[in-house]
Formats: sequence, C-alpha cells, structure tokens
Amino acid sequence: MTPQTPPNENFAGSGQAISKAQVWSGRIISGFAVLFFLMDGGMKLAKPSFVVKASVQTLGYPESEIVGIGVLLLTCTLFYVIPRTSILGAVLLTGYLGGAIASQVRVQASWFNMVFALVFGCFVWGGLWLRDIRARNFLF
Repeated sequence: MTPQTPPNENFAGSGQAISKAQVWSGRIISGFAVLFFLMDGGMKLAKPSFVVKASVQTLGYPESEIVGIGVLLLTCTLFYVIPRTSILGAVLLTGYLGGAIASQVRVQASWFNMVFALVFGCFVWGGLWLRDIRARNFLF
C-alpha cells in the first residue's frame, strides 16, 4: 500500500514542498488582488456615475459594455479563487489586465495607470507561485 498525498497538501511528488509561511504569504498577496478585482467588478455591475464617466469619456467604451466587462472580470476572478482552476484564472486575469493596459496606452493615460495594472498582474502570479506547487511547475 502506497501512501497518498492529501489533496490539500502543497506537494507535487517532485520532491518539492511549500512552507506554511510561503502558502500564507501567497494567500495574502492573492487576497489583495482578489479583493481589488471583486471591488472593480462589482463597481462595473453597480455602474455608479464615476465608473460610467471613466469608461465612456476617458476610455471610450460604450456604456452598454460596462456590465459585460464586470461580469468577465468577476468570472476570471472566480476561476482564480478556486484552487483547481487557479492557473486558468491567472492566465485569464493576465489577459484582462493586458487589455486594461492596452486601453490605457490607447488613450495615452499616465504611466501610473499602466504600472498599476502590471503590479496587479505580478500579485496574481506571485501569490499563485507562492501558494501553489503546480504554478511553480507550470512557470519553471
């Protein structure tokens, strides 16, 4: 009888293990990103006037697309939060953030806006890398 690795343990059978400190650091970093994405997606669903103004006047998106963008962001975030689909979620969020950066470049926004999205992409992958051995194997 061979011992089986519990499904919630961070060990991939490749001789690597992740310490509890790394797992918690990854959860905290990922948590910051998730909280921001949930807030941003929720604001797009609620459509307060400043979100509509920023999307329509500043970025040039039609008001009818704001809810769809919010649903997309929340769906990608959901994939990221579920452990089994977290790598897919990270890939999807990377694409979403790439689109956000492209939108900022198109309207010639300040560097802060572009770097802000880039930093959250680093939070997504850095947090995942710290907390999930599969992400480490996927990336390296």
